[in-house]
Amino acid sequence: MKSAKLFIVTSLTILVTGLSAQNVKPNQCYDAFDIVPKEISNDRVIRPYSLEVSFDKTVHIIFPDAVLYIDLGSADIIAGKADAAQNVLRVKAAVRDFKNETNFSVITQAGNFYAFNVKYASDPKKLNFEMKNFIHSGEVVNRQDNTLEVYLTELGNTSPKTMNLIMKSIYIENKRKVKHIGSKHFGVQYILKSMYSHSNMLYFHTEIKNSTHVIYDIDFITFKIIDKKVAKRTAIQETIIKPVRTYNFVTQVKGKAVERTVLAFEKFTIPDDKQLEVELFEKNGGRHQSFVIENAELVKAKGIDKLNME
Repeated sequence: MKSAKLFIVTSLTILVTGLSAQNVKPNQCYDAFDIVPKEISNDRVIRPYSLEVSFDKTVHIIFPDAVLYIDLGSADIIAGKADAAQNVLRVKAAVRDFKNETNFSVITQAGNFYAFNVKYASDPKKLNFEMKNFIHSGEVVNRQDNTLEVYLTELGNTSPKTMNLIMKSIYIENKRKVKHIGSKHFGVQYILKSMYSHSNMLYFHTEIKNSTHVIYDIDFITFKIIDKKVAKRTAIQETIIKPVRTYNFVTQVKGKAVERTVLAFEKFTIPDDKQLEVELFEKNGGRHQSFVIENAELVKAKGIDKLNME
């Protein structure tokens, strides 16, 4: 018998993956590629939303976070993000009165996967939709009525939902675990409250306190690794570190107010002869703030398992 064939004998135990006892007949010869495939169970199927589109009207879908990916099932429909709105998707028919149903899928920055089935309607009854941000508790759930969690390349093996829960937990906990790193000038204080580590990510919890009545408008914040000592007339070697996610990032601190932000970075360490410099710049002003973090402090980042992840 050729090697491409598998001979199945009558037995109480079947050792061929994907083949159940009721599908096997005694003394029957099966081709290796004829093994009965396992069907996808209903609890693994994401039930799509129904959508009607028109050639003369535009459907708008508002997602809870920015849209990263759109895939259209056919050329009968067109879709794109609204100008200056990363979380609003415009959809309409590219062909008038198309007959066959089509579909499209969306992945958002938070890792949500949405599926839609689309039919043509000359006068759609529903034109504007707001999608719910589904966050699973981690328990067994029926995903038919939920969006599926998607992993994004930039976040490594940490899912966007997990990252969002971590940053939210740090923000809600609001404990100052780092007591000595910060800057205070001209009635404005910028401090590092805590550092956490989880998987391949580092989380910094910062606070800006404006003790004056003058609004503090943030121009930009930089994180860069620089040399501890630089000789005069020597070019400064620096490496910019950019956060992959932020939670409650603000651009303004009102008078007599406090604002906090949690920033997530891909894991990094600092060489002994270098330090991490954090700079906060005021827009159209001079109340700039800066502080440094050395590697000895960075490696003291707390484990995330100590947080209340709810």
